[in-house]
Amino acid sequence: MSFIRSITLVGALVIAVSLTACETPRAKRPSTAQDEAAITEFNKRYLRAINDGDSATLASLTTPEHIMIAPGRPPIVGKEANDAANARVAQTAKIEETWAPEETFISGDLAYQRGTFTVAATPKAGGTTRNMRGTFLRIYKRQPDGAWRMVRDMFNTDQPATLAPPN
Repeated sequence: MSFIRSITLVGALVIAVSLTACETPRAKRPSTAQDEAAITEFNKRYLRAINDGDSATLASLTTPEHIMIAPGRPPIVGKEANDAANARVAQTAKIEETWAPEETFISGDLAYQRGTFTVAATPKAGGTTRNMRGTFLRIYKRQPDGAWRMVRDMFNTDQPATLAPPN
């Protein structure tokens, strides 16, 4: 092997070793069980905030791209709109809500969860409690800090739809 070829090979090896040594270790991706536990914990915080009427905590858990799709109304798009809707509900009603997830699927930085829910909404000014039960489908996204946040929330009710009589 020629002297120049040897120097070139040694130089390439030194550069390769230097680059490898400078490389920052990548964070280990959590296991599926850890991700499921993190989503479960997020849901507990979110649901507790709903039931406590704590719109400030709900606002802290809402992402800019959050969209809620509820039956019989247009989607609530974006953080400001969702925060305002949550604050209105917290001011006007006492909510008792439960969630029962039936399926959670995680793929990389996205996850979805399907399940059932119940809601009892009692007007704070007095009046009849409205009860609803139904199913939900939620989409979660892993944030840059590793935390999971709900970015889409869609639900429907088990109660039959009431149609207005034709004119």
